[in-house]
Amino acid sequence: MVEEKELQGRTRGVAVPKVLLWVVGVLIALVLLVFIASFFIDEPLRRTTEKRMNQSLKGYSVRLPKLHFSLIGLSITLKGLTISQQAHPKPPVAEFPYLRASVQWREVLSGKLVGDMRLDGPKIHVNLNQLRTEAASKVPMKQKGWQQAFEAIYPLKINLLKITDASITYIDLDEKRPLKLTNLALEADNIRNIHLPDKVYPSNFHLETDIFGSGHGTVDGRANFLAEPTPAVKAAIELAKVPLGYFAPMLARTNMKIEGGVLSAVGNVEYGRKVQTARLKKLSIQGVRLDYIHAPETARAEKRRVEKVKKAAKEVTNKPNLILTVEHFSLTDANIGFVNDYGGKKVRLFLSDSNLYLDNFSNQFSKGPARAKLSGRFMGSGVSEATAAFRPEDKGPDLDLYVKITGTQLVSLNDLLRTYGDFDVTAGTFSLVTELHVKNNRVNGYIKPFFKDMKVYDRRQDKNKGFFHQVYEMLVGGIAKLLENKERDQVATKADISGPLQSPKTNTWQVVVELVRNAFFKAILPTFEKEVTALGRKR
Repeated sequence: MVEEKELQGRTRGVAVPKVLLWVVGVLIALVLLVFIASFFIDEPLRRTTEKRMNQSLKGYSVRLPKLHFSLIGLSITLKGLTISQQAHPKPPVAEFPYLRASVQWREVLSGKLVGDMRLDGPKIHVNLNQLRTEAASKVPMKQKGWQQAFEAIYPLKINLLKITDASITYIDLDEKRPLKLTNLALEADNIRNIHLPDKVYPSNFHLETDIFGSGHGTVDGRANFLAEPTPAVKAAIELAKVPLGYFAPMLARTNMKIEGGVLSAVGNVEYGRKVQTARLKKLSIQGVRLDYIHAPETARAEKRRVEKVKKAAKEVTNKPNLILTVEHFSLTDANIGFVNDYGGKKVRLFLSDSNLYLDNFSNQFSKGPARAKLSGRFMGSGVSEATAAFRPEDKGPDLDLYVKITGTQLVSLNDLLRTYGDFDVTAGTFSLVTELHVKNNRVNGYIKPFFKDMKVYDRRQDKNKGFFHQVYEMLVGGIAKLLENKERDQVATKADISGPLQSPKTNTWQVVVELVRNAFFKAILPTFEKEVTALGRKR
């Protein structure tokens, strides 16, 4: 009996492993069948997906060479996906070497069926022609079919998005200087607001990228991607050593010429239905050369541009739900110039070695006064200092401006003197003091320029000039000599500036620009304006 029981036990012990082997074998066979079957549906699914995306998009075309669908993980992988603008197909506006979407299994436990998506090495290309075509299109962006095309890739709502090693390239007029973001990485989670749905910003996201090769940028924040009518976001932004020279082609269309310079910034932004804020704690620009170029052929365009800026400034100034603030702005080691093209004769007035510091600047002047301090060398030699205070615009612009320029070498102004007065100088210095106050739609102040030790005619320098021109320069020099202050050996005059503003709706910055343009440059030669014109007619 004992031996029989032992035999039965051994028999049962052998029978159990056989059943398990059969079950495991059946499961493996099913997995293999599913795996093999998934490859048979790849091509039909690829064609269907490509067709549905092309039917959804308007003005764009899709090419999808490879697709693989895994029945085991319910995932789909796309390789080589490209999207091209039909009007300008080269280069493609987007390339996706690798895109994978699958079920986000961890959220299944929460009772939610959502997906996650990963993109490795995507490339976005946009050039000026493509951008202009898009801007001229009569089909709104919301009706381009992007959402439907995206849903054709994967039916589940995406809750987790990861992007690695992405690049975004914009080419303006100069193909050799593209604006390019590289090594871009983005991760956004809880996009469908599954967790913390009662929070204003339930989703986390992080973005990091290299900017134009040497610059770097990061954005850390929270968002509500499902907010209506547009997604809401609150984030901290940091930019470091962004080279500004790459913006030269675009700025050239606005009469601006830029060379060199790097930008850094630290701040935060918030954008939602009820509030839009951009607060920069620090914004700095270093080592830039910037010129504004005025020419007769661009005068109309400049005027239209000024009107647009005035309109935009009016729309944002003191707007209750829009707050734009720069707590501290610095412009250091800069060369800032104004170039006037007089019929092919270019005159450049500039401030070199300039440093500008601006604190508490905001579109909301109720935040308190903004204060600015500027220093530099006018025309490379004149020691220059300026301070300004901008107060709340309760009853129009309200500001104080003080400027002092000392010891500018007059020979550096010869281009201006030749163009403006048809003469030049061989020696002398120029200085200027101005004080302006704007309040209750009135301006009061003065501009006082000084000319010291001026020498207009030089026999050796002017020996090749015509006889009458030499006589003319001697007369100009004589007039300056007669007007010299005998005690200080200098020519001085004072231009009072007072009266109502031309337009009570003029904003603070426009007042500053108008005063500099209409008062400073006219006062730079007040002593000679009438005399030179009269002598010029007699020659």
